[in-house]
Amino acid sequence: QLQLVESGGGLVQPGGSLRLSCAASGFSLDFLRIGWFRQAPGKEREGVSCISSSGGSIVYTDSVKGRFTISRDNARNRVWLDMNGLKPADTAVYYCAECKVVANDRIVATGSWGQGTQVTVSS
Repeated sequence: QLQLVESGGGLVQPGGSLRLSCAASGFSLDFLRIGWFRQAPGKEREGVSCISSSGGSIVYTDSVKGRFTISRDNARNRVWLDMNGLKPADTAVYYCAECKVVANDRIVATGSWGQGTQVTVSS
């Protein structure tokens, strides 16, 4: 059974950077699309980015384009999210999960969630 564990969150000042890691166990990521999602207090969980199994197809939600970069290493069974130019609006719990992209490039989860990692952007 696939288990995903997120790490790398923390407190960062506006304009700062963080790298989130999603480590998989119990199943190979080789053939899975994996995405990052986030949930801010009082808001619905939203898809941030989704990467295809080969890494050749990537989608970002509009609010993070040009600032966030998703990548993966199937040999290490890991997916990362590099976040630059962080804003207070990026404050949320970040999760990784299997993903798919539906109409209007909306990213939705298709698998179970990990425990998430908290990202707080504040001065």
